Amino acid sequence: MAHQRTLNRRGRERLSEARESGLTEPASIHPVIDLTKCCGSGACVKACPEKALSLINGKAVLTDPTHCIGHGACLEACPVEAIKLVFGTEKRGMDIPFVSPTFETNVSNIFIAGELGGMGLIRKAAVQGKQAIDSILTKKNEGNDYDVIIVGAGPAGLSATLAAKEQKLKYLTIEQEVSLGGAIFKYPRNKVAMTQPVTLPIIGKVEMYDISKEELLGFWLRALKEQELNVSFNERMETVDKTEKGYEVKTSKNTYQTANVLLAIGRQGTPRRLEVPGEDQAKVVYRLIDPEQYRGQHVLVVGGGDSAIEAAIALSEQPDTNVTLSYRSEAFGRVKAKNRDRLAQAEASHQINVELKSNVKEIRLDSVVMELADKEIVEIPNIAVIICAGGVLPTPFLKEIGVMVETHYGKTVRA
Repeated sequence: MAHQRTLNRRGRERLSEARESGLTEPASIHPVIDLTKCCGSGACVKACPEKALSLINGKAVLTDPTHCIGHGACLEACPVEAIKLVFGTEKRGMDIPFVSPTFETNVSNIFIAGELGGMGLIRKAAVQGKQAIDSILTKKNEGNDYDVIIVGAGPAGLSATLAAKEQKLKYLTIEQEVSLGGAIFKYPRNKVAMTQPVTLPIIGKVEMYDISKEELLGFWLRALKEQELNVSFNERMETVDKTEKGYEVKTSKNTYQTANVLLAIGRQGTPRRLEVPGEDQAKVVYRLIDPEQYRGQHVLVVGGGDSAIEAAIALSEQPDTNVTLSYRSEAFGRVKAKNRDRLAQAEASHQINVELKSNVKEIRLDSVVMELADKEIVEIPNIAVIICAGGVLPTPFLKEIGVMVETHYGKTVRA
């Protein structure tokens, strides 16, 4: 009984903290628990790598919604089938494109696999990538450079790439980032990214139990090299236009003629830009990967969410690093209480210079021009800029090419 009371107290504290911080809406795929079926075994709580679930009054509760990144381990662990995985909530709808059982959209020869189509689980997204290629096998057209252009090098895209090679298709995979992995690449260090085995084309069954982000990326990189996959990085898709024989895909580097297009671009979207002069410089990035590389430099972090605050704090812990955090609003809103406290401590100890109600006006070679709260224009030394302003979802692009998109409030994830 004492143990149960302790679990109940901790669960209530975590739920209260999330509510006080305004962190009650999960970012994407998440569990919904049927309390009439929940037996309170705690199996889902133990299985969750992100510790997003707790037991309250003998029932499982999603106490840390923003921690959940959709592993689905809780669904597999539940002994009484009391959990389903959904996109969106009653308050916050999510746009899901129409996708047939063959993964073809309402637009002929345009396919979607993975998270964008309503599947966030890594293992099942990889399965869908292969299944989409199986459908494309029957839709090859002569007179094109490629049978299929695969957009995105996350789990679905890489699995599709392996399948396309296995089936001897003329294919090309393009990825807008400089590395593979999709959303996985953006996970924090050592985050558990995979909790179950997966069967991949060419490679076969791969045992992946509680595998970390780094281990999973390492696996994909080895597969990329060993299988000599045709993947072009740092190449962003710009337009997809219908032709007599298929589609013309224009990217930031080239233009391709293809019979089919497979979109495996996830839901993270393209990083939101500031749209200021100098933003195209190499020193500007849209996420923090390795704080140590910025040691001893003047770094500007832009953004007001947890990712921006966590990046600024991590940078401030590097020796001799000068960190400025710029946010356009007058206060930080939906952030974890722990991050808020750590930021306050870092600011008090002069490790981070926080500029609220500020805006970046221009990014120069070795400085940044900013407008401060009092409208004063200042120029500060700068070697690197990290913009953590979220992403632009691909919904407008999908609608532009004719793909039907519906807004769902708590839609069950596809199996």
